[in-house]
Amino acid sequence: MLENIDALLGQDYPDYEVIFIVDEETDEATDVIEAAWREARRQVKLVVAPKTTDSSQKVANLREGVLYAEETSEVFVFVDSDARPSRRWLRSLTAALSNQDVGVATGYRWFFSRQVTFASEMRSVWNASIVSALGPNRKSNFCWGGSTAIRRDVFEKLNIRERWRGTFSDDFTMTRIVNEAGLDIVFVPAALVASVGSCTAGELLEFTTRQMKITRVYAPNLWTRSLIGSALFTIVMLSAMLIMMLNPRNDITVVIAMFTLLAVTTLSMGKSWVRLNAVGLALPQYNVALQRQFIPQITLWALTPPLFFVNCIAAWTSRRVSWRGTKYEMISPTETKVLTSGAV
Repeated sequence: MLENIDALLGQDYPDYEVIFIVDEETDEATDVIEAAWREARRQVKLVVAPKTTDSSQKVANLREGVLYAEETSEVFVFVDSDARPSRRWLRSLTAALSNQDVGVATGYRWFFSRQVTFASEMRSVWNASIVSALGPNRKSNFCWGGSTAIRRDVFEKLNIRERWRGTFSDDFTMTRIVNEAGLDIVFVPAALVASVGSCTAGELLEFTTRQMKITRVYAPNLWTRSLIGSALFTIVMLSAMLIMMLNPRNDITVVIAMFTLLAVTTLSMGKSWVRLNAVGLALPQYNVALQRQFIPQITLWALTPPLFFVNCIAAWTSRRVSWRGTKYEMISPTETKVLTSGAV
């Protein structure tokens, strides 16, 4: 956590303030934040947000935090606590907002394992497949709340703070609002942030399923495409392998199955390799860690579609999620029910 805070306070940017938001004064992050800002020589605020009653705690925190921004602030930049931005992250994000047609500038995350485990590497590969959805097509891009910048005048004109009320997902909501306003969402590769940590198999399943449950509520068409795509991939690949194993005759069916497996494997491994190299350009300080991810990235892609399929089925059957000790039910994109409250 301290490394993430230091990264925020050490940005290569002439004038900015940092507002840290917790939901209780006894949060273990409070002491770390206070120790860090004493050394930073930068304007820092620590805000205690009220416990949520009608939205996710993250949304409640953001709605409270923006109220404490200096009146002279021209841009709001949102970043998650587990993000570790590079030194020029803030400069890169804000530079993209110079175009008045741009509503939001966004980055994304890349997971690095603190301790290399199958579950941690699988989480990184699963998440990496989503990075590929961001690119030069501004109309199909989406906001990722862990690395997002928006001009203050746009934020206030679109009444985003009020329209966040009752929602679970800050970034899906912002994406919809910005799209409705006809503004562009620009992906900034230099705003890719590292997220360093490890997870267990249970935490992997909880994280990936939560993402797809949120997607089903806020972007049902995307969830449908994910369900169909992951199901087709899994069926085709399993069928091809079964044909090769169970068909004793070396006929055209076996040849087609072999070709299918070879083509999909080659293209998928190539895509993973290209993506890994692209991330290396955006995060050169993590080149050693990225090199260690080479084998997982070019092999575990085969397991991501089945995992996506499991996630989509789970999202089909329930809208309840658990996030940092609090359980919620997403009634609709604008209505969230807090089931149990816990530490965030």
